[in-house]
Amino acid sequence: MTLSEGDVRRATSDEAIVERIVAAVMEHKLPPGAKLAEHALCEAFNAHRTQIRRILVVLGERGVVTLHPNRGAFVWSPSAEEAREVFAARRVVERAGIESVAATINAAALARLRELAAAGAAAAHRAEEREAIRLSGQFHIEIAEIAGNAVLTRFLEDLVARTSLIIAFYGARTQACSDADHDELIAALAARHVGRAGELMERHLRRIESGLDIREPGERPLDIRELFLA
Repeated sequence: MTLSEGDVRRATSDEAIVERIVAAVMEHKLPPGAKLAEHALCEAFNAHRTQIRRILVVLGERGVVTLHPNRGAFVWSPSAEEAREVFAARRVVERAGIESVAATINAAALARLRELAAAGAAAAHRAEEREAIRLSGQFHIEIAEIAGNAVLTRFLEDLVARTSLIIAFYGARTQACSDADHDELIAALAARHVGRAGELMERHLRRIESGLDIREPGERPLDIRELFLA
């Protein structure tokens, strides 16, 4: 669950602050490469430097932040290889997760997924990009939560956060997921079509990846004439 800014001001636990920073990454408020200065975080969360350092270590372990000795903490900037590895991991994890859910899903869980999908589509229609991105990610996390595996859910939360950074780094700030894809996934779950649900999830994630320009800088053609005439 994403905490509001007001909740974070009242809560001083490590977990509350970690979740707020992860949420900022998922909503593209914190871009790849942004420096997370300790003094600024201390002021933002009314926290001691020791606590902030502890939190940055946690974020580093989760792959959301990169820690550089004598330089500080920076939001993860994915290489092309790392970006592809994240999508490969998501295909494995989410296919297994949705196939597990398809075999046992109930009406209440389907209702939650439909609500999230509808809210995401409405946010996209209103051009509320950050909210649409957040809800798209939450849709995938909700499937893991329905599976009832806390380890899987936490792992996927980290992968979704890292995917948000990949999209910010290699693609435009648009809705990460197709509303039609989510509707298809829900239909497969409602019908308890285990194999189809898995195939649709894998296709869905490949579609997101293929919509990005994931190449290293040296792989991208540079048109000097276009650069200086623009």
